[in-house]
Amino acid sequence: MRSSATFDGRSASIAAARRQVASFLGDATAPGIGAAPADIVERAQLVVSELVTNAVKYAGGPCGLDLALSDGRIEISVWDTSSQPVTAMEYDPGRIGRHGLEIVAALCESVEVTAMDTAPGKRVTARLGLGVRDG
Repeated sequence: MRSSATFDGRSASIAAARRQVASFLGDATAPGIGAAPADIVERAQLVVSELVTNAVKYAGGPCGLDLALSDGRIEISVWDTSSQPVTAMEYDPGRIGRHGLEIVAALCESVEVTAMDTAPGKRVTARLGLGVRDG
């Protein structure tokens, strides 16, 4: 099961992406997956919020969201048009803001950043377990 959306890069994109993830997980009917637990939906929405917020705040252009269910996981992939690299900052409890990638990494099984092949930009892909296995 897959879903994709493209956003204009304005702040309303963040809420739209959260709704997209909730709808996607609410419609998950692949064998063995059933409905995702509410806490997983909330985690996925937080991950999407952080990734789309980064795209809106730092890329200054359109961004997109690709969602896929596979092997009991949701793969959340957010792309933007900025080639500026994304890295987690060193731990600093006194820092205000810029904790997005740290939050995503703490919630997910894996996170990777790749350059786009066909256009300028990057893709951040995070994988979050649903607590079940399909098939």
